[in-house]
Amino acid sequence: MRNKALDNTALTLAIIGAVNWGLIGFFDFNLVASLFGGMSWLSRIIYGLVGLCGIYLISFYMQNNNISSQS
Repeated sequence: MRNKALDNTALTLAIIGAVNWGLIGFFDFNLVASLFGGMSWLSRIIYGLVGLCGIYLISFYMQNNNISSQS
């Protein structure tokens, strides 16, 4: 059984990270750095959390593979 709150939090943070990367790529604008300062301790925590959420979301692939193989 999965923790729905953790799943939603991880997905939200990963989306925020993806939007930030899109802003960097298209407009050379880092939203996290402009809100919290360039590599301040708070921005490092945010980047770290986004990275951990991305790693956690890898488990979604494994869950989908298990469901597909059971069908």
